[in-house]
Amino acid sequence: MSHARATHLTRRGILAAGGALGLGAVLAACGDDDAKSGGADTEASGKASGPWTFKDDRGTTVKLDKVPENIVAFTGVAAALFDYGISVKGVFGPTKTQDGKPDVQAGDMDITKVKVLGNVWGQFNVEQYAALAPEVLITTTFDSAGTLWYVPEESKDKIAQLAPSVAISAYDRKLDVSLARMLELAESLGADAASAKVTDAKKRFEEASARLRAAAKAKPNIKVMAGSASQDLFYVSGSNLSLDLEYFKALGVNFVEPPEKAKAQGGGWYESLSWENVDKYDADIIMMDDRSSTIQPADITEGTWKKLPAVKAGQVIARSPEPILSYAKCVALVEDLAEALEKAKKVA
Repeated sequence: MSHARATHLTRRGILAAGGALGLGAVLAACGDDDAKSGGADTEASGKASGPWTFKDDRGTTVKLDKVPENIVAFTGVAAALFDYGISVKGVFGPTKTQDGKPDVQAGDMDITKVKVLGNVWGQFNVEQYAALAPEVLITTTFDSAGTLWYVPEESKDKIAQLAPSVAISAYDRKLDVSLARMLELAESLGADAASAKVTDAKKRFEEASARLRAAAKAKPNIKVMAGSASQDLFYVSGSNLSLDLEYFKALGVNFVEPPEKAKAQGGGWYESLSWENVDKYDADIIMMDDRSSTIQPADITEGTWKKLPAVKAGQVIARSPEPILSYAKCVALVEDLAEALEKAKKVA
């Protein structure tokens, strides 16, 4: 996991400085998650209807009188649901870059058609959220406690009063597990899991995984390092806890693994290095965090970075620590690493 995620979790009180003001009477007018129970029926058209029930990865069961249509979601979750044909009314989390273009986590969504309640950590406009009359809030969770990702600590109670929440876990599990759960959620909301678009994407993901397994088996000595760059520090992620890295490791990829003692400073996710020590580990391929909150490889000016064997050999690829959890979006993540391994030379 990259520095950004773990820092957010351990320094939430400092970073979540945005927040929204009190709601006043609007909170009292909104319901909670005590809706009647029942399973979602399906109309002849394939669209889900009737009562809706979903048990999320916190073990929380949300029950509504009907399948929710007024959905608000973390941007990456909304992007995954979009791939399955489910639209949301509002989003929170990295949605647009400073120049107004869609953030990488927005996927193929038309960001002009959703209400952006907050674009950075700590931002969540609760008044605007209430105005959307949300029926459910959907996000991910990156810890064992089930903390709702990108829901600010200081306003979480107000947000919880407006609509029930659903969380899909991205913590200490493999990518394929979270992908299956997101599809299950999308299907409950009306997605056609048997459509050619969905089944083809899943097949391509499985084929890409088989390709990566073969590439890893063919080059077991190629070391891969997962990194993330900030102005002052370089972060090396261990494979444990990160759903993408755990999946790739299970397929045989040989990762650089910082010692547990070093990772402890990052909550068990990563080790932070000064740029002078960026060459601490030997790596033949470097996977770099592609999120907009990090410095991208082309913009790194540190001389020690440019001298790394993998950098000099052009063996640097992108990594998505918070992948959009649709099969269509994750195909490229697996294929890119497979191709990198197939072409990689031992340089470290």
